Amino acid sequence: MSIPTPHINAKVGEIAKTVLMPGDPLRAKFIAETFLTDPVLVNNVRGVQGHTGTWKGVPVTVMASGMGIPSIGIYSWELYNFYDVDNIIRIGSAGALQDDLKLRDVVAGMGACTNSNYVKSFGLGETATFAPIADFTLLSKAVEAGKEHGVDVKVGNLLSSDTFYAAEGCGKNDQWKRMGVLAVEMESAALYANAAYAGKRALCICTISDHIYRPEDNLPAEERQNSFTQMMEIALDTAVKMAQL
Repeated sequence: MSIPTPHINAKVGEIAKTVLMPGDPLRAKFIAETFLTDPVLVNNVRGVQGHTGTWKGVPVTVMASGMGIPSIGIYSWELYNFYDVDNIIRIGSAGALQDDLKLRDVVAGMGACTNSNYVKSFGLGETATFAPIADFTLLSKAVEAGKEHGVDVKVGNLLSSDTFYAAEGCGKNDQWKRMGVLAVEMESAALYANAAYAGKRALCICTISDHIYRPEDNLPAEERQNSFTQMMEIALDTAVKMAQL
């Protein structure tokens, strides 16, 4: 497929080698306007904003992924395979499962468990199980950047769920919690699988926005959109570190 693609109308050279992907287009806009030098809107198909600028002299694109595995599956596939992007760092929100996690803690997905059948599309066989994992270099650079910002990034498994609501309530997550999964989000498994197939790098960094087992712990939408600045700066500095390799 040539570019522009059906979902991204950026031209050749308008998307950087490292892309930060929040789910929310307004969060992408906020990051670009708050952190990037000379940001330019390079995509707005379906309102999925993508902005390219520089951070500490390094080109960075911030583009929304939309919500859920099918959506990030489309955008990350096109970025890796048609725009020759090397690194995608998902930056989003997640619901905590473990008791010791608090609101605004930053977690990084070393692995991505999932209840989705997305990975079946790669033809690995009906009985095969693929384990979607982050790129170790991206992960280690993000942890390093976190330390430089005074943030103890919690590293472990995330759950990429196809469902936000479930009839059985939070009890559906009991076994994931018992298996040590840190938090629930909705995108990283597809991102990691696409990166593996394309031979590229991926990482998911999330800020805890609510706690599945403590419903009173919940950040409002506007704060989720605008206040996750530690996570954003960690991801941006990770992009700089990758450019220096």
